[in-house]
Amino acid sequence: MLTAYLIAWPLISGLLVLLAGNKNAKWTAMASSLVQFGITLFALVGFNPSGGTQHELDLLWIPDFGIHFHVGMDGISMLMVLLTNLLMPLIILSSAKNGYSRASVFYCLALVMQAAMVGVFVSLDAFLYYIFWELALIPIYFIVLIWGGQNRAKITFKFFIYTLFGSLLMLVGFIYLYFLTPGEHSFGIEAFKAIDPTLLTPNVQGWIFWALFIAFAIKMPIFPFHTWQPDTYTTAPTQGTMLLSGIMLKMGIYSIIRWLLPIVPQGVEDWSQLVMILSIIGIVYASWIAITQKDMKRLFAYSSIAHVGLISAGIFSLSLHGLQGTMVQMLSHGINVVGLFYIAQIIYDRAKTNDLPSLGGIVHQAPRFATLFLIILFGTVALPLTNGFVGEFLLLSGVYQYSSWMGFFAGLTIIFGAVYMLRTYQLSMLGEIKPELGKFEDLRTNEGIVLAVIAGLVLCIGVYPKPLLDLTEPAVRNLLETIYHQNITLR
Repeated sequence: MLTAYLIAWPLISGLLVLLAGNKNAKWTAMASSLVQFGITLFALVGFNPSGGTQHELDLLWIPDFGIHFHVGMDGISMLMVLLTNLLMPLIILSSAKNGYSRASVFYCLALVMQAAMVGVFVSLDAFLYYIFWELALIPIYFIVLIWGGQNRAKITFKFFIYTLFGSLLMLVGFIYLYFLTPGEHSFGIEAFKAIDPTLLTPNVQGWIFWALFIAFAIKMPIFPFHTWQPDTYTTAPTQGTMLLSGIMLKMGIYSIIRWLLPIVPQGVEDWSQLVMILSIIGIVYASWIAITQKDMKRLFAYSSIAHVGLISAGIFSLSLHGLQGTMVQMLSHGINVVGLFYIAQIIYDRAKTNDLPSLGGIVHQAPRFATLFLIILFGTVALPLTNGFVGEFLLLSGVYQYSSWMGFFAGLTIIFGAVYMLRTYQLSMLGEIKPELGKFEDLRTNEGIVLAVIAGLVLCIGVYPKPLLDLTEPAVRNLLETIYHQNITLR
């Protein structure tokens, strides 16, 4: 039942936020998100990583079509729920000084989106999963459309069309699998895994693979399905960008692991090399564009594409190191990217610009801000003893096991990342103070709390990642064994 509570509480809270009115909406949402995080910690304390799916609830929902409200968590789901409900209080606290118009609507949409994303991570019925997948899209669409920047209508429409196209492909794939399930047809994930292998020929698995993969690749996004991302991340209000980059893109990564690898393993094997090539192209391509960017927020958007490309390559290496690296890096990337976009917001609030050549010397006026920025930057460039190092080391190990050449090119993400991130820090924080910036105030209380928590997580995970690895390893091994029993060669 705990899993159902984790879905229901943000929905109930969204209604409470609306009733609280604009004046009290922010702190009502903040209190709600802390309660949600508390429920998550309670679920985590009673969780056995080796116990398979836990906190499970299975209720018959639509009998005529064999659709169940079936939710539960294994170690992979638990990690994603933890990430979602850890970041949400930080995202809400980061908005403390924003003063959004119609604040009650904004925070209601954010909480509904939180519920939908949790639903995606815990659904064990494909139809229920699809409902939550689509539900998560609606709040962020309105958040960007109402509170976004210039050209938001055009950019939001492009984002909506991209994701809707992918969702329809995914739905077609699920319906086809539904009619292949044995006995009374079902959308349950276990029913999909039990489909007669003779019905899932290599050709059938191939087209189902692409129907599902394109939907997930758009959400992540990876090259060449990424073109909606930089404009949307730049135009969205900062908290909307945090939701998109910190949590929502993990829906695509998670879905590859949960719904693609174990269901069409032959399709994964046949097309893994092409996907890895696309992922590595995306790493190099996005990194080079990031190096040329002058707008800080847009630079961070391209940086995210590069990091997600490495995660994608690690998944399709079909190795224990690659998948374990994916688990750690999903959490680490979510933490780091939320910190980076918040840093961009703080600079914009004070300097009224994110143009790097217009900045400089901020460290002299805001040393605490500059220090926390540096720690988060170190995590982003995978410096040893930071969270980014753990995940990227495992990912590169997995990719190298697949192909030494691919491992070499994938490793360029660390070099290029250091180039554009250190350049960003140099141009914005170091050098002489730009007179036109005026007085640059150091961190306020809420800003300090958010960035200090993020910086603390960067260091703690980097120094001692064992609890995260222990949480996910049994589920990852079980996934690899499932693929192995489908006669796929593991590396």
